[in-house]
Amino acid sequence: MMEKFVIKGGRELKGRVKISGSKNASLPILFAGILSGELHLKNVPDLKDIDTSCKLLSRMGFTVERKPSEVLIRQGNSIKTEAPYELVKTMRASILCLGPLLARYGKARVSMPGGCAIGARPVNLHLRALSKMGADIRIDHGYITAEVSGRLKGVDITFDFPTVGGTENALMAAVLAKGKTVIKNAAREPEIVDLARALRSAGAEIEGEGTDVIEVNGVEEIGKIDYSVMPDRIEAGTFLAAVALAGGEVEIEDFPYEVLTAVIEKFEEAGLKIEKLSEKEVLVRKEGRLRGTNIVTQPYPGFPTDMQAQFMATMCLAEGISVIKETIFENRFMHVLELSRLGADLTIDGNTVVVKGVEKLVGAKVTATDLRASASLVIAGLAAENTTEVYRIYHLDRGYEKLEVKLRSLGADIRREKSELPY
Repeated sequence: MMEKFVIKGGRELKGRVKISGSKNASLPILFAGILSGELHLKNVPDLKDIDTSCKLLSRMGFTVERKPSEVLIRQGNSIKTEAPYELVKTMRASILCLGPLLARYGKARVSMPGGCAIGARPVNLHLRALSKMGADIRIDHGYITAEVSGRLKGVDITFDFPTVGGTENALMAAVLAKGKTVIKNAAREPEIVDLARALRSAGAEIEGEGTDVIEVNGVEEIGKIDYSVMPDRIEAGTFLAAVALAGGEVEIEDFPYEVLTAVIEKFEEAGLKIEKLSEKEVLVRKEGRLRGTNIVTQPYPGFPTDMQAQFMATMCLAEGISVIKETIFENRFMHVLELSRLGADLTIDGNTVVVKGVEKLVGAKVTATDLRASASLVIAGLAAENTTEVYRIYHLDRGYEKLEVKLRSLGADIRREKSELPY
């Protein structure tokens, strides 16, 4: 049954909210459990993508136990090294099982991945890296089939651009490879740092995570992974945007301040007040109308593409003109037409959107097109007059844990209902 959010805007947010564990850190660490055969992961968010990952690992023959905020994985008696289409089609991160399966079992058959329709996001860089490590890779009937005789071998890998998923796949494959692997032009995202730390806690020999050169000395085996996932920096940024739009004053707990500096700087430039209360807490408040502010999305440590839609929604009510430039994905402006339905003044010019701030937004029926677009429409609805209905919120459920519950605890008028529309 499809669902929607019904939002009555105009209420300021007040109170305290806790950020959940990171989706984008949890997923690769879950698949890293393939390498060790045993994993205990804590601070795991309750999300559709986590459910899908657990189903996939269970289908492969691993014993998977879910507890509140925890996942336990153990190797079963018979492992199937295949990731079928019916599971992979809904979640692009499924491709991250390819490297671990090859490294541990010497073979893998993984369906070409699906996920949000925000751009091509080809997996050729993943495959090229694994091929260089000695894997024989074929693509046939929508599946990637990979095999290696003996162990993968350590090599020098230089990515054409800093791909997050490609870096994660190569990193995990290198852990059990024979010899030393050097990954150059590696992605520097905090979620990769979290993955490296989780692997190192189990005996992997990794250096350089968080820089553009990661070195891995392969080992024959690693032990149990017992690790707690970092807070979700995109959820934290989304709550900054929610206060920036709806107004009010909110304390945010488990706020990953050190890895959100690019986002914090832009919100502060726009006039949002962000006070660091401790290493894990901030106080956010809005005082008057925000100012138009420009952003350019970039790989970490630049402004994240996953915050572009939310920041654009914020600028819709800011004074003056903002220019939003997207450099990561070629199809990530699908939320523009939906924000326009709420009264936003937006003009697309190639990979740039010009935002002219308006005095008010007015509620309407809008449709989510991807995960972060969903969040932008929800927070815009918090500030819009009258009622906003957001359809196809299954996108949002892939990446935000109980978002409407958290917003309601801060005073928002938002509820989940069955959707009468046939999509």
